Amino acid sequence: MSLLSDLMAAPQKSTAPSRYTTFCGIFYMANGLLILAWPGVVQTLFRDEAFVGNESMLFRVIGMLLTIVGWFYFFGGRAGSRSFVVSTVIDRIILVPAVLIPVALACVFPHVLLTFGILDPILGFIGWYLLASDKS
Repeated sequence: MSLLSDLMAAPQKSTAPSRYTTFCGIFYMANGLLILAWPGVVQTLFRDEAFVGNESMLFRVIGMLLTIVGWFYFFGGRAGSRSFVVSTVIDRIILVPAVLIPVALACVFPHVLLTFGILDPILGFIGWYLLASDKS
């Protein structure tokens, strides 16, 4: 098979947790592409001060990373692997807030990092709930 056909292959049956992970991947990719293309969205949405120096380039890197995470979530969800969904729940509930909240409290991009540091664990708990209620 070619890489493209392998990439687009979908599982026979998709569970609710896998579909949720796929949807989260789309959400992350969309946000990442927005930040990558327009780093100034941070000032528009969060009313943050204007960037000083090369901060907009740092946000482009954040946008690229969000896009890559979204890409993996999208295709990981489409693969239908329960263990992939579990791994996303663990990193969302433990790793993301453990890193982002202290950095935000140190006043480094606090609005954006607190938003992701709070939203991501909530999304993780939703994924956990879907895993627990999945009968397959």
